[in-house]
Amino acid sequence: MGNFKFGVSFREIGSRDAWITKCRRAEELGYDAITVPDHLGTGRFAPFPVLAMAAAVTERPRLGTLVSNVPFYNLALFAREASSTAALLDGRLDLGLGSGHMKSEFDDAGLPWHKASERIAYLEESLGHLRKHFEDEGIDHPRLLIAGNSDGVLKLAAEHADIVGFAGLRQQPGKPPGTFKLDNAEAVDERVAYFRDHAKGREIEYNMLVQHVEVTDDRQAAAEAWHEKTERTAVKDARELLDAPQLLLGTVEEIAGQLEERRKRYGFSYITVFEPFFETFAPVLKELQ
Repeated sequence: MGNFKFGVSFREIGSRDAWITKCRRAEELGYDAITVPDHLGTGRFAPFPVLAMAAAVTERPRLGTLVSNVPFYNLALFAREASSTAALLDGRLDLGLGSGHMKSEFDDAGLPWHKASERIAYLEESLGHLRKHFEDEGIDHPRLLIAGNSDGVLKLAAEHADIVGFAGLRQQPGKPPGTFKLDNAEAVDERVAYFRDHAKGREIEYNMLVQHVEVTDDRQAAAEAWHEKTERTAVKDARELLDAPQLLLGTVEEIAGQLEERRKRYGFSYITVFEPFFETFAPVLKELQ
């Protein structure tokens, strides 16, 4: 099997010692990448300092943002932070970029909330700032991950990214920004096909950010339980969840098979799981190594 890359996204850092323990445990379990998001709120640390600490206490995993919320930043200052981190990580940085989706965080930070097209334009502008700053500093440009679900972000990823990030989520119509529904398998087909049309054969790694992992002998019951937990807002019918690439439900062997099938169908060879599932997912990782 093989040819997969596995990552864990740690949402909260905790104490210094807790962070060191998490990073070392991820490396011990065989994860290929350790990533952090970029959100405001209690317990949410700034991404770049914690990545520098992760680099100091691990040797093998790549380290990155999944993803940096680019509209939070002055672009010159963001480029300085990114290049400084890249230099400290000595080639292990995967720089993830996104256009932002949580209006409440912008409100809390006292930052303007612009419409999606303007945030995407700002994301595109950041690419030039980053490229020039890295060149001026004489630092190798890190691998670039661009993640999103919209036409605009996927077009940028198709043109510029080394890694494209999919989460298979989209804004629920009429709901506050950041209220998502899950794309079913066919909707993910459409998004991947859209991306491929614009990538025009470029060699790009495909990442899927998995929303839930459950090792179980009863996939149907797990799907129904998750459907209820999400107040039936993800999809209309729980049966759709069985094929949704954002969920991994089944025995270790079944989940391994799902990932093989989804790699063939969508190209997802780089799989990231959230922190609550990184121990649960470890036997699957081992199965596929």
